[in-house]
Amino acid sequence: MTLETIIGILAGTFTTLAVIPQIIKSWRSKKVMDVSPIMFSILILGVGLWVVYGILKGDIPIIVTNGISFILNFSMLVLMFLYKSES
Repeated sequence: MTLETIIGILAGTFTTLAVIPQIIKSWRSKKVMDVSPIMFSILILGVGLWVVYGILKGDIPIIVTNGISFILNFSMLVLMFLYKSES
């Protein structure tokens, strides 16, 4: 495994994991009024494009980490719509 691949995996892992505390907090508290749905929508678009880029380049770390990030960020967006009336 090259240094480039290791750095790519670490970068993707850290950026993917960054949203998990927000998801857990929102799920437990059912409060999302301070979370921006526009920001998460833009983030989802960005990581979705990274997945496409990874597919075009055949880069598995980019595809996997951004695919997981897409799912997690989309989950947060769903929580925002589910809990917006409860905030």
